[in-house]
This record gives sequence, structure tokens and C-alpha cells, in this order.
Amino acid sequence: MSDVFSHPWLGGLFGDPEMAELWSAETQLAHYTAFKVALAHALETAGRVPPGHGAGAAASLAAHAIDPVSLAGDVARDGLPIPALVRRWRAADTDHADAIHTGATSQDVMDTALALTLRAVSDLLLRRLGALDRALGDLMDRFGDRPLMGRTRMQAALPITVADRLRDWRAPLAAQAGRLDAARADVERLQLGGAVGTRHGFGADGQVIADAMAERLGLASPDHAWHSDRGGVAHYAACLSGLSGTLGKMGQDIALMAQQGLDEIRIAGGGGSSAMPHKSNPVLAELLVTLARLNAGHLAGVQNALIHEQERSGAAWMLEWALMPQMALATGRSVTAAQVLCDRIEDIGNA
Repeated sequence: MSDVFSHPWLGGLFGDPEMAELWSAETQLAHYTAFKVALAHALETAGRVPPGHGAGAAASLAAHAIDPVSLAGDVARDGLPIPALVRRWRAADTDHADAIHTGATSQDVMDTALALTLRAVSDLLLRRLGALDRALGDLMDRFGDRPLMGRTRMQAALPITVADRLRDWRAPLAAQAGRLDAARADVERLQLGGAVGTRHGFGADGQVIADAMAERLGLASPDHAWHSDRGGVAHYAACLSGLSGTLGKMGQDIALMAQQGLDEIRIAGGGGSSAMPHKSNPVLAELLVTLARLNAGHLAGVQNALIHEQERSGAAWMLEWALMPQMALATGRSVTAAQVLCDRIEDIGNA
């Protein structure tokens, strides 16, 4: 079985095609190329290559198509795609090969691609979260003054209103969105360090080259490499888990409210049962709980990726490749599932 996000039928429940496209091989190759183009131009601007070589290399890079599948054997050998890409790019433009990848290392390319990807992930999530907040506000306007039994430790406690319950979904979600937005500064930044993070291949021009590249790519330009400092990535992962966890609480509440006998919420389009036709299962509410738990587990793995050996690690870095796309997909699907769930709510509380 493939992963649930791209599975032929499970993907119908878990899948988020718009988020998946941000992590696709084609999109990542486009980011790698953008890095190389920016580096080529910056090398020429800084006088590190002859006039015209940067522009020539940039043109050939942009025009050179790569079949992602053709890289599989190279990655199996090299452990990552950049060495093979550099060989192909240089072979395709021997006249300007001095402006292709000079001074950079593979991690510079892939970390900058991650920065560009997470920028798009944040844009998508924050746009969706704004729509979800409006949907929750609409529910509050429609049903907020209805009575509801407040429950603590799964037991009836004291009367509340629907607005009280909705506030416990909406306010933490807004706070999580704020945390995600604040975390962007620590991940939307250029990576340029060279072999051991010292930019030794650029001489005295390292920061000038980095600044020029960052401006072209629309990223921040730190004054040092973050090859082994994965704190920003780990914090971003925690924000993703926080978002899905907050939505998981909403899903858990809705699943409990929908229990037969309580009937505190009515949702259109519930899931059917193969054995019990009378049931209408709160599938999307359950999905929110599942995705929250999935991200909570993945977050521990990303925290393990903080442990790099010396100046750069292969093993720790690979954990991010496996887990960050999954966490983004889980979070993205959480938000869309919550939106659909809100749209399907027909009644809340006791009229």
C-alpha cells in the first residue's frame, strides 16, 4: 500500500492535491533550477565568473528539461539528486559551466528549495485558515445563542451556549495561525554555505552573493549557513502539528456531539456503514483526530532531525525529507476537512 495521501482510494479521504503539488518532483526541480539561476547571476555580478557567463548559464539552466524519474538511479547511488543534476547541467553548457553550482553544495540547493516550498505552504494554509475562521464565525452567528450542556471529563457539568463551544475551537485556531505566520521568518531564508558552511568558495564575496540570490528568490539572507541548525524547521513542524492538533480537538468534540442519544449536532452527508445502514458516521470529524495524531507522531521525528553531527548530517537531514511533506499534507487536509465539516453543519445545540 502506498501512503494514504496518494493512495488510489484512501487518497479520496486523506488527499490534498493542491498541497501535494507544492511538494511534487516537478516543483522541487523548479526550485533547484531557481537556486542555480540565482547563483549564476550572482556570481557574474560579483565578478566571480567572466562577463556573460552568469547570464548564459542561467539561460541554459532555465531551458534544460529534466525527467524526474531519470534521477532515481543517481539518487540511489549519491543519496540525493543534486550531483547528477550538476553533471547534466554542466554537460549541457560547457561554455558556462564555471557559473553552475560553483561555491555551493547540495544542501544549499535543497534547503533553499525547502524554504521556497514552506513559503508556498504557509501562503496556502493561512489563506485556508482565514476562510475557516469565517465559517466558524458564521456558525456562531447562526447558532451561538443556543443552549448546550458543558462537559468536563466526558461528564455533564454546567449549561453553556454553542458560542462557548465554538469559541474554544475558533480562538486557539487563530492563535495557531499567528504562530505559523511568525515562524515563517525562520524558514523563508536562503541557504548558502558551501561544503562546510563557511562560504569558502566565494572568497570575500560570500555575503554579497548571498544577498543577491536572496533578493532574486524573495527570501531572507542570513549572514551564516544553517546546515546543522534545524531549529527553524523543527519549530515550523511544531506549528503544523499545533494547527492539526487544534483541529483534532474540534473533530473530537464534533464526533462526541454527534453521538446518538446526545444529538447535539446534525451534519449532512455522514458516512455509511456496510453492516449497519442506520448509522451516519462522522467521518470528517474522525479524520481530523487521525491527522492530528499522525502529525503529533511525525513531530517527534522532526525533533530527532535536530541532531546533526559536526557541520552537516546526512541521516538527520533525510528525516526531514520523509516527514515534512507528510506533515504539510496532513495539516492542509485538516483545514479543508474542517471547512467542509463546517459547511455541512445543519444544526447545533438544543433549539
